[in-house]
Amino acid sequence: MTPETSDPALQTLAAGIGEAARLNHHMLVTAESCTGGWIAKTLTDIAGSSAWFECGIVAYSYEAKQALLSVRPQTLEQFGAVSRETVIEMVSGALANTGATVAVAVTGIAGPGGGTEDKPVGTVWIAWKRRGGYPHAEAFHFDGDREAVRRQTVAAALHGLQTLTV
Repeated sequence: MTPETSDPALQTLAAGIGEAARLNHHMLVTAESCTGGWIAKTLTDIAGSSAWFECGIVAYSYEAKQALLSVRPQTLEQFGAVSRETVIEMVSGALANTGATVAVAVTGIAGPGGGTEDKPVGTVWIAWKRRGGYPHAEAFHFDGDREAVRRQTVAAALHGLQTLTV
């Protein structure tokens, strides 16, 4: 199954998130690195998503993370793009730079290259935040090829969003 193909489980989850966001007057924003917009695509595959989805930001480069998500250069230099510190600044920047009320941010190493001993392929950080609240960040270590790592990241990101939209 390719990212362009609908995944029924992800679509069901996204539909539930959308309904909860609509009922609770939330607008969502995604800040994505390793998933390349897959989370935003999954959410906007739901008819009527414009009522609760503000925008998706895909920021792969350091420069894009700084310009679009207000990630500080010092954070990237000291901790790297795949870190708790960076993903927290990504999720906070997504909320600060948009009108959204709920955000999710992801950054990771989907592979097949790019991994290190400290951060092997499959290392992913995800953060969630509600406007006015504190961010929650969690590290994951997913197995599989690039597509599998990205699919698992999308699923984990959506599961976390589910708790913030109610």
